[in-house]
Amino acid sequence: MSWVVGVDVGGTFTDFYLFNEGTKEVLVHKVPSTPDDPSRAIVGGLGDICARHGVDPAAIARFAHGTTVATNALIERRGGRVAMVTTAGFRDLVEIGRQVRPLIYDLKADAPAPLAKRQVRYEIRERIGPKGEVLAPLDDVEIKRVVDLVAAADVDCCAICLLFSFLNPEHEQRIAAALRARLPNLHLSLSSEVQPEFREYERFSTTILNAFLQPRVTGYMKQLEAALTDTANDATIGISQSSGGLMDIRRASAFPIRTALSGPAAGCVGAVAVAARSNVLNLITLDIGGTSTDVCLIENGAPVMTYGRNIADFPVRLPTVDINTVGAGGGSIAHIGPDGLLKVGPISAGAAPGPACYGRGGTLPTVSDANAILGRLPGALIGGGMTLDKSAAERAVQPIAQHLSLSMHQTALGILRIATSNMVRAIRAISIERGYDPRNFALMPFGGAGGLHAVDVARELLIRTILVPLSPGILCAEGAAVSNLQEGFVATCRVGLDKAGIAAVEAAVRELAAAARRWHVDAKAHGDLDIAIFLDMRYVGQNYELSVALDGALEILPPVPVLRDQFFAAHQSKYGHFDETAPVEVVNVRLRARNLPKFTVEPILRVNRATSKMIIADVWFDSSGPQKTSIVHRNSLEPGAVINGPIIITQFDSTTVVPPECTACVDDARNIIIEVPQ
Repeated sequence: MSWVVGVDVGGTFTDFYLFNEGTKEVLVHKVPSTPDDPSRAIVGGLGDICARHGVDPAAIARFAHGTTVATNALIERRGGRVAMVTTAGFRDLVEIGRQVRPLIYDLKADAPAPLAKRQVRYEIRERIGPKGEVLAPLDDVEIKRVVDLVAAADVDCCAICLLFSFLNPEHEQRIAAALRARLPNLHLSLSSEVQPEFREYERFSTTILNAFLQPRVTGYMKQLEAALTDTANDATIGISQSSGGLMDIRRASAFPIRTALSGPAAGCVGAVAVAARSNVLNLITLDIGGTSTDVCLIENGAPVMTYGRNIADFPVRLPTVDINTVGAGGGSIAHIGPDGLLKVGPISAGAAPGPACYGRGGTLPTVSDANAILGRLPGALIGGGMTLDKSAAERAVQPIAQHLSLSMHQTALGILRIATSNMVRAIRAISIERGYDPRNFALMPFGGAGGLHAVDVARELLIRTILVPLSPGILCAEGAAVSNLQEGFVATCRVGLDKAGIAAVEAAVRELAAAARRWHVDAKAHGDLDIAIFLDMRYVGQNYELSVALDGALEILPPVPVLRDQFFAAHQSKYGHFDETAPVEVVNVRLRARNLPKFTVEPILRVNRATSKMIIADVWFDSSGPQKTSIVHRNSLEPGAVINGPIIITQFDSTTVVPPECTACVDDARNIIIEVPQ
């Protein structure tokens, strides 16, 4: 029987989810990450779980991976040396940008400098017009001049960004061909391939970021592929992308910018799959790891998508799951700020040395140390693979307690309250600030620390229901494993929403659908091709558009009145109003192609029934003092079990806190449903 493996590399732990397509059996595993070389933890952990459960690595058919390599490279500004080739007169476009201050009330804050320095941004004489017509031809002499300049520069990657190349990519392709012939080892990114749609600044920025990431990500992908060849030679490798699907390892190397939110997007896919088993379609995810908290809103069983966002302070124009991230995780360091007040994060202790309570040399106080002091964390993590040192946590927190003239437990409670506030702020940004009432959603905590903070976050937002997955600490890896091979296609088609305009849109849809079918064949995907069409529409004169999903036959669009009504509904939902008399136009046509596998995932987790007795411990939930609290293992809870707080539920990959006055039950899917009184 073949196995599917999902792996998510986080800042602190690397998680594994193995699924047998024949028996439906599921295995999970977790090992400390190796930030210097993530593939070491992947290969080592995969070898461990295969040996422990008798899995033949040769039986692994598919390996799906959520990676943080691109994200870390952007945050740390550790990528390639980038050159840029652009249309004459537009050398400084990426520096001028939109002339919008990063922080409206901070006159000293400046946008980050472009990753392609000005001295290696080269202009080339050519010009494509707004209809794709050639206004100024590109001759071979001009190409040679620019190729010579790039060859003389100390760069290892180059972004080619020409005006209107999304309508006519010929000039970009000719420049790329000349560069490849002269410099075969140079990494190239063409804006007409990275994201072929209008808005030059965002398209150029995205292309430069892609070029910047190519050397590092390509090196990692080759390293990973070589390591897996020795371990699971027959496995096909899929990399989780920011839009929630998988792409093959070659496309990940060519378009690394698509992996910038790889792991968190996989977590959203896993959340959708898990919630569906409990018949929950509307939820807010709360993914708390060691370094950060990622939140996402899922409506009607689908994550909310966005097509433009900032990543590491740079604008990126790509379809991505709309995830908001804050620096609040188990490893977030508590400290006294310049104003003398307690702060938590965004700096993290990471995997090495980690929180003080991990006993690996960490001395700074973290959120995990606060949980350990309050008794909310058990004495051992990851199935006994890590023993917590509570006294080390107390030594780390003691200086802050003395500075604030508070007791140890009051200080720990304060650390958790501030961390909760940071998490709540992130959820407000994707819900209340965008017209969604969080009270209409369930909260799904996952990640290693999600269950520790879920009730505190839910109470702040007046959320009444919490859904805790069966394997919350492994959910991102599970999401990668159940993700489908996916590709996005886009064509700019700016036309009025009328009969003539719809004819042009239908022609664009046919071209994109043909490209999707070719992709499906080239990918050698064993499954059915699923295609979804979206139209970016706006009122004439508006600066930003709304993406509207279409129903019905693939290449035959609904009538114009139906499309107008769909746009009005989207505008009403987004902005709270619409004008049915104003003219509407289409800007972009988008197509999402997915490979739907033949099998369905109905996991059966291999459970070792807990035989240990229930433990009673003193746990602090508020400043009134400790309460006698039951600590039970999750494997001892069968479907139908009803739990009254206070209780702490431990398991291999996470810990869930059910405070006093809360009740919980285990449903038929073995998910825990916590009801939070308000």
